[in-house]
Amino acid sequence: MTARIREFLRTRREDGPCMVLDLDVVRDNYNAFARALPDTRVFYAVKANPSPEVLHLLATLGSCFDTASVAEIEMALAAGATADRISFGNTIKKERDVARAYALGIRLFAVDCLAEVEKIARAAPGSKVFCRILCDGAGAEWPLSRKFGCVPEMAADVLEHAHRNGLEAYGVSFHVGSQQRNTEAWDQALASSAAIFRECAERGITLSMVNLGGGFPTKYLKEVPAVERYGDSIFQALSKHFGNRLPETIIEPGRGMVGNAGLIEAEVVLISKKSEDDDVRWVYLDIGKFGGLAETMDESIRYPIRTRHDGDEMTPCVLAGPTCDSADVMYEKEPYPLPVSLSIGDKVLIEGAGAYTTTYSAVAFNGFPPLRSYVI
Repeated sequence: MTARIREFLRTRREDGPCMVLDLDVVRDNYNAFARALPDTRVFYAVKANPSPEVLHLLATLGSCFDTASVAEIEMALAAGATADRISFGNTIKKERDVARAYALGIRLFAVDCLAEVEKIARAAPGSKVFCRILCDGAGAEWPLSRKFGCVPEMAADVLEHAHRNGLEAYGVSFHVGSQQRNTEAWDQALASSAAIFRECAERGITLSMVNLGGGFPTKYLKEVPAVERYGDSIFQALSKHFGNRLPETIIEPGRGMVGNAGLIEAEVVLISKKSEDDDVRWVYLDIGKFGGLAETMDESIRYPIRTRHDGDEMTPCVLAGPTCDSADVMYEKEPYPLPVSLSIGDKVLIEGAGAYTTTYSAVAFNGFPPLRSYVI
């Protein structure tokens, strides 16, 4: 917790759980990415936290933006980004949304199949496209599914189809999995990317760009490597697989940009046991999976939780949210150690909560309002 957040929480009016984000931390994170990968353009993943203050700061610093919808494109434009600094990175787009993005000036689109190429050729003629390939995501705490991307062997066909339909076959993208703590995770994906570059060259198509995706972690309960180590590892892998003909590169940090900049203040609603001889207590907060903590699904992300009783004797607890949905349990398979002295009404601080919390918060499920957000 930064001093600025501490002071904000000390003086704020009580209005339920909230996420507070410190822009100074976001600025430091952006500068760290820029230093670690100086020849790579930063495309901030808007979905991680689309607060106007965050987007405006990043636009001022020179960031580009990866967007998943027309609404996010409009947010980035409103924050001061020009259209040439925005990509439509979702591989699943309605044709009318492609047309709207094109009308707004967007000329960079992600694809992963022939049908998506054809949509873009019709609705955004002459645009640049990059083909997303599948990546196993080994080592990531929030692995990605097969929802996005095609097998690497298919990518050259997709890009050739784009070329033959009047689009610019621009490059290749991949994502090594969110919260990726293995700095070497980019190596195999870059080997596949280089092979696609060679195959396209044999077909008379010159690719220019590799989108290295996101995956850069924030610190939760486990230590994570410094961003400089990722930069060194990625540069070594690029040199290994592309030699002296390095492609243009972009990265799409989201969690790594804003995760450690924010925390959530929540309140203990109830503490109970399921039987008199139960060793595990149930601790219910006024926030849960539907209030912004969706990434506790399968207990993938384990947030650091602080209380005013830290240092007291600890006991294992099941941590759950306030809704009438039995799925609204954050940590049960691996109970969370919390102080024995924790009481109903106590505040808890959930750290590392600047990314993928406010945007995951449901709109009035069970009548609870969406998670409030304060950016300072």
